[in-house]
Amino acid sequence: MKTSLNEFRQYVAQVGEIDPIMIDVEKAEGIWVWDTSGKKYMDMLSGICVGNIGHRNKRVVEKVKEQLDKYMHVMVYGEFVQSPQLDYAKRLMSVLPSNFNQIFYVNSGSEAIEGAIKTARLYNKRAEIISFKDSYHGSTLGAVSLLSDERYTQKFRPLLPDCRQIEFNNEEDIQKITDKTCCVVAETIQAGAGVILPKNNFLKKLKARCQQVGALLIMDEIQTGFGRTGKLFGFMNYDFVPDILCIAKGMGGGMPIGAFVSSDEIMNKLNNHHPLIGHATTFGGHPISCVAALETLNTIIEENLMDEADAKGEIYRTKLIHPQIKEVRGIGLFNCIELKNKDNWQKALVSCFEEGIITGTHLFNEGCLSIKPPLTITYEEINLSMEKILKALDTLN
Repeated sequence: MKTSLNEFRQYVAQVGEIDPIMIDVEKAEGIWVWDTSGKKYMDMLSGICVGNIGHRNKRVVEKVKEQLDKYMHVMVYGEFVQSPQLDYAKRLMSVLPSNFNQIFYVNSGSEAIEGAIKTARLYNKRAEIISFKDSYHGSTLGAVSLLSDERYTQKFRPLLPDCRQIEFNNEEDIQKITDKTCCVVAETIQAGAGVILPKNNFLKKLKARCQQVGALLIMDEIQTGFGRTGKLFGFMNYDFVPDILCIAKGMGGGMPIGAFVSSDEIMNKLNNHHPLIGHATTFGGHPISCVAALETLNTIIEENLMDEADAKGEIYRTKLIHPQIKEVRGIGLFNCIELKNKDNWQKALVSCFEEGIITGTHLFNEGCLSIKPPLTITYEEINLSMEKILKALDTLN
């Protein structure tokens, strides 16, 4: 059924201008999204790195249907023993470094960040939180407090106190992390800045500094997790292990779920204090989302999607060449096109949309277009997507 755009805007609160990529969605499968007129689009955003195993993955759909026939929500988090929560936790721990042995389920990436920060403060009883300029960690007030861009923070002040930002890939700035620092929150790869990769063992040096002063390193793998970078998690490319891991988006194969993961030593601080509840959630670890997450993880591993991501991403980085393109950069299937003329970003989006390509810009770098399709994209679909993108760029001045 065709939805009225005016009615949609009237009844569903909006956060900004949604043209030109407003699609009245009829269905989605694999890398494809169809609108109600029958036009189909190639999704180069994966729903912002949610659809890593493709839209409406058959394996996930089947497991969700099976769980629906058993039970849905029965009690708030942590009160009942639920096998979907345990099954996923055990499977995830089996593929993570040994220091990760406990998970706290939430509903989203923002909640994972909030829970991780609270846990860090309980652990070392310090206040200062350090994040990075041009990083993005969510839209809740604590997560917004980690932002450096006044365009996004000013209207929500006062924010969480004792937050400061340093420069990504700046080794001198690492020394600003001191014994007063509670935790450092970092993206493995800066997404909103335009897919900025760490250089010169920066993250390994960052972890060493945190360890030296007793600060916890919280890695935001909300976009880079679940095979997106060619490894199960982005940090696995860079020879270090964080203290707390925040995950969401691609975790659930299209179902809403998030979590933060750490050692039992750190996570036990959520229990070992007063008041009674250190952190709580009603829908975190929802059984439907947990079975979807387990099947998503199994699909990524069993269908070898991580190795494929690296090979597929390399095609975009080496063969997507056009006079309007300054650079195609990234890792795995986590990539962006940087335009030579950044002012052309709106025209580029419209042209891509008209060619049947769903893409978007980056929060702090609008001149970069996302190339982050589902990991299940075929080589034939990669070639077709590049043809469409190049044709769209031909229309730019």
